[in-house]
Amino acid sequence: MRVFIVRHAHAGDRERWRGDDRLRPLSDKGRVQAAGLVRLLAEAEVGRILSSPFLRCLQTVEPLATAVSLEVESEPVLAEGGDWHDSLGLALKARVPTVMCSQGDVIGDLVTELVAEGLVHPGEAKAQKGSTWDLTIAGGKIVAAAYLPPPGL
Repeated sequence: MRVFIVRHAHAGDRERWRGDDRLRPLSDKGRVQAAGLVRLLAEAEVGRILSSPFLRCLQTVEPLATAVSLEVESEPVLAEGGDWHDSLGLALKARVPTVMCSQGDVIGDLVTELVAEGLVHPGEAKAQKGSTWDLTIAGGKIVAAAYLPPPGL
């Protein structure tokens, strides 16, 4: 089973944003990255798309959801400040190829765990905005992980 963990695309500077950070939208660069996600995952036969409820995450996966005729499911455990263990639990329970869009802190902690498990070399532990981790799950655990850089740039 494959699960794709996507860090939301570029959303501009948090410090310059005025208002509720949960409502900060994608930038022009982020919209290009979101469109690129469609091409990146075109062959993945995605059957489910989960997203943090933060607007920038939802906007990151909306083009993909439209392309594969799926609804985006809002999932609070993927939100900023969420516990990576909960996100990992969602990934391990996937029954169809699944895309999960989350925030940098959650993904960073998950990648740290992939390093600890020996699945990722410390020098390859990345989580750029718009990037994706392609996880292969078998027997209830992650057996392989590959980093895919942000598309569309």
